[in-house]
Amino acid sequence: MRIVDLIEKKKHGECLSKDEIQFFIDSVMDGTAPDYQIAALLMAIYFNSLSEEETANLTESMIKSGDVIDFGALTDSIVDKHSTGGVGDKVTITLIPLLAAAGVPVAKLSGRGLGHTGGTIDKLESIPGFNTQLNIEDLIKQVKKINVAIGAQTQNLTPADGKLYALRDVTATVDSMPLIASSVVSKKIASGAKNIILDVKYGSGAFMKTAADAVELSKLMVNIGKILNKSITAVITSMEEPLGRAVGNSLEIIESIEFLKGNLKSGDIVELTYSFATLALLQLGLYDNETEAKEFLVHLVESGKALDKFRELISEQGGDPNVIDNYDLFELPAHKITCVSKKTGYIQKIDAFKIAYACKLLGAGRERKTDAIDYSVGVYLNKKSGEEVSKDEVLYTIYSNDSEKTKLAQKYCDEAFLIADNKVSHGSMIYKIVKAVEDEDV
Repeated sequence: MRIVDLIEKKKHGECLSKDEIQFFIDSVMDGTAPDYQIAALLMAIYFNSLSEEETANLTESMIKSGDVIDFGALTDSIVDKHSTGGVGDKVTITLIPLLAAAGVPVAKLSGRGLGHTGGTIDKLESIPGFNTQLNIEDLIKQVKKINVAIGAQTQNLTPADGKLYALRDVTATVDSMPLIASSVVSKKIASGAKNIILDVKYGSGAFMKTAADAVELSKLMVNIGKILNKSITAVITSMEEPLGRAVGNSLEIIESIEFLKGNLKSGDIVELTYSFATLALLQLGLYDNETEAKEFLVHLVESGKALDKFRELISEQGGDPNVIDNYDLFELPAHKITCVSKKTGYIQKIDAFKIAYACKLLGAGRERKTDAIDYSVGVYLNKKSGEEVSKDEVLYTIYSNDSEKTKLAQKYCDEAFLIADNKVSHGSMIYKIVKAVEDEDV
């Protein structure tokens, strides 16, 4: 068997067998396939795609390229949630302690921010002392001890995916549906969860720009999960606007804490957190209906149990839990600049990408994985879509450590806000829920 023969087959749109896909991944891992042949096959896949069966086989081969976390008796009840990336997306941080407080064991391996999207690991590391570098043994031990652990992705899980992604990134093949699906699902399955909830985002602040593309990707990932005997539910959500009001690492942790304190009663963060948590309880069979499940979850927040679990998580991973009661313990920026509206009206839209780009200019994001980030900077949206604003009223606040960067960031933030004369109604953040084929799409 030769890589060139696989390239030839896929170039003509033929299907690769399971053995051929395994040979390809083995060749990637042992170095016998040169980069130019791997890149050629990736490009052939980009143009001629992969069937659902091929994608599942590729996913399985990538899983087998490294370690797979085994939680033993907990495996069937472990839940993992993954987002395809967004702006101000702190739902993992609000959701994970809530589920753990509900008695659901949660093991979460997250990534760092890259480009315009933020990373859960960067946000958590804004908490003084918080350690995300958990090895697999420590991750398993912590989940068994306190029901929850959040760590950075390890190179021992799906290393083939890392090698392929490095080439996809420089060969313009990142946005291939089967390659995205196999990358996401392989990492989630290797992380040890049998029950997986995927938050698939679309819009200006997401990688998928249209709802139709998000639906296509969701169905593919859900069906791959079914083939590989995993329960995957995909929730398609809008990322036209930033999630919540805070965009920036420590700012987002503070907003997450405010949710867990019960101080946020409505809005997109509240809607999505409770929706994902409810889905998890239903998926595990712990509740029969959404109403009772949500009532239980709201009780966990209002009683302080969800906040207590977050406090416990911070302590267990070496962080300072006192940040929950004293936000001054976070790294603080030199400047806090309030920016006012130039007109009276209603917020019609806030462009997620422009807000994200402003935050990256301030230092909250990175271009390369090796770039350092500033945990203290970001943008706080004093006004959100649908809200009324008066001329000279504060529209947003910039947290910055550099005056020149502040000016550039303000330019993009001003452009991000669209203010109309009439109030615009906004529907649910959830566009669609996609479950396994035997279920009806909701």
